[in-house]
Amino acid sequence: MGYKSVLIERKFMGRFPYGKDLLEEINKLITEENILSGEIRIIGAVSKAVFGYYDAQSKNYIYISKDEHMEILNAIGNISVKDGKPFAHVHITLADKNGNAFGGHLMEGTIIFAAEFVITDYGDNNLERVYDKTTGLQLWNI
Repeated sequence: MGYKSVLIERKFMGRFPYGKDLLEEINKLITEENILSGEIRIIGAVSKAVFGYYDAQSKNYIYISKDEHMEILNAIGNISVKDGKPFAHVHITLADKNGNAFGGHLMEGTIIFAAEFVITDYGDNNLERVYDKTTGLQLWNI
C-alpha cells in the first residue's frame, strides 16, 4: 500500500455555467489554476448525462447516456497529473424523476443545468498517473 501526507494549499468554491459540458468545465478550471493534486465535490443537476462503467475483462469503458434532467446526488473525484497535464477523475451518482439512481465515471457530454463545486488543491505533490498493467488503468504512481 502506498500513500503520502499532503497539506491543503487552496480551496475553490463556485458554480459551473448552465449549458456547458461538466467534465470540460472541471478540466478548464483545474488547468487554469494549475491544480496538480486535489479533490472535487459537486452537487446540482444535469440536462443530459454521460457516464461510464469500466469493463475489467475488455479493459474498456462502456458508455451510458441519459438524455433527461437528472439530479446530481453526488459527484466526487480526485485531481492528479496525466500525460503532463492536470487530470480530473470524477465519479457521479444521479437520480431521475422517479428517484432511480444511476452512476459511474463522469464522461464528456454531461450537460450542466446547475453545478456547485468545491475543489481542494493539495499543491505541488506530483500525484502522477501511470499505466497499471494488471488493471489496464492509469493509476496513481505512489
